[in-house]
Amino acid sequence: MTEISPKDAQKQVWLTIRTVLSIIGALLLFFFAIDLMVSSLQELGGGAAETILLATSNPFTGLFIGLLVTAMIQSSSTTTSLIVAFVASGSITLESAVPLIMGANIGTTITSTIISLGFINKKKEFKRAVAAGTYHDFFNILTTVILFPLEYYYGFLSSISTTISTALVKPASGVDLVNDHHFGWGFGGTVNWLVSVIPSGFALIIIAFALLFGSILLFRKLISNLLLVQSPEKLGSFFFENPLKSFAWGLATTAAIRSSTITTSLVVPLVAKQVIKLKAAAPFILGANIGTTITAFIAAILYANNSSAVTIAIAHFLFNFIGVLIFLPIPILRKIPMDLANFLGKLTLKYRLVGFVYLLSAFFFIPFSLIYLNKNSIENTTAVYEISTKSGAIVTNKMVARVNSNTQNGQWIEFADNSDAAVNAPNKIQNIYYRDNIFFVNDQMYMFSKQGFCWDGEDKVGKYKVCVDSILTNYVLTPELTLPLLYHFKRTYYNDLQAKVSDVFISPDLPIIIKQSNYDSSGLIATKRILSIERD
Repeated sequence: MTEISPKDAQKQVWLTIRTVLSIIGALLLFFFAIDLMVSSLQELGGGAAETILLATSNPFTGLFIGLLVTAMIQSSSTTTSLIVAFVASGSITLESAVPLIMGANIGTTITSTIISLGFINKKKEFKRAVAAGTYHDFFNILTTVILFPLEYYYGFLSSISTTISTALVKPASGVDLVNDHHFGWGFGGTVNWLVSVIPSGFALIIIAFALLFGSILLFRKLISNLLLVQSPEKLGSFFFENPLKSFAWGLATTAAIRSSTITTSLVVPLVAKQVIKLKAAAPFILGANIGTTITAFIAAILYANNSSAVTIAIAHFLFNFIGVLIFLPIPILRKIPMDLANFLGKLTLKYRLVGFVYLLSAFFFIPFSLIYLNKNSIENTTAVYEISTKSGAIVTNKMVARVNSNTQNGQWIEFADNSDAAVNAPNKIQNIYYRDNIFFVNDQMYMFSKQGFCWDGEDKVGKYKVCVDSILTNYVLTPELTLPLLYHFKRTYYNDLQAKVSDVFISPDLPIIIKQSNYDSSGLIATKRILSIERD
């Protein structure tokens, strides 16, 4: 056994210290880039925010955007970090972010598929390479096929994630973009300084993206060097000894490197050269799918008091974890993505162009087709309100309601005033949806039932009772718009010394509040009523 000289030992110690410090530095750079990204998004103004919200409000469009962006930069870690930043800044809602996460999971598999096509000139290895390269594709595609409809129609992932995050983080009533500050970890001063010297929000986003992408690449390179194995045979015997060990190492190495793209792509040449079989590599790939979710959690740590940021990180984990629960433990289901991958490998060996047709179809043509078929599913309503207070002050603001006509889910995007949205960021974003004659606004519920019907609820003020006070018919809102029904809801709080009462007018045919008056023991506090309304 060769002895290490004191000089070499000291050199090794300093090399290890330098590597560890570099890893810490890369992690701090990652946190700083996320913080700068959130601030940059808030600097873009209302026009850009509305554009992002509009683009992602259609779940099919969101799925494609997540897929395309990830396929282009070949890093789901970067995409998911950006999604966390978007949610934390209020640029997109949780419901819009979940399809982006699904798309990112599919998009990240393009790298291993491209690597597998690189074996096209090696006939014996090509079939095995394509099977290994597309196994990850089929796993994520099948998981999306199962979970996307559940999320689309029932909010499956977003509701479970919200329930979990609510137990961990105090929930907020909507995303308040005026009073919610995201600076932390000692970066606030530097970020504020950059925002002051670089007034362009787009320039700040480019800088933040470059720092974010660079930090992930640096972190990945440093950890990859630490995990470097001398030979493929050693790698095969070390990582793929049995399914449980394979799964655990796939999870651990991907969490350390923060890149399922690298870990799953490394499997392709190993399977192609018969160092390991696809059956042995499959648990490793599934473990990598879980390990890659660590990046979203790290990004969410910066906004641990922001329930939306934590919730989307949990949704990312649940998507991958549920997929593993479906396809790993049950033998008959475990074979499905493997059989599809092997079938494509055999077909590609016979017809070489099949691999390229699959690549273009799965990552481009099919998503574009889904977007086209659902291009008219979003209905937009813009209302301008007048708000008068008991002091006599009168102000106006604007609210944009966007609702998916298929799912009846959407958002209220409120602006502080009625000036040009392009220079004013949204003041607040609230989730809305309509189910079985019940209208939900975040955690508040309005039931379109018979007059006198009442129910209980609770918000940050306390417990309350809401009743259907009256129902108006053929209500003329504007000369051009008559509402068949307008419900008058009265909300009163139990054991409230200030005797707060709210009169809320909502129509089941229009996803906005028509009028609202708030009272306390001193009388009228404020009244909010519509001045004008436009529907697309």
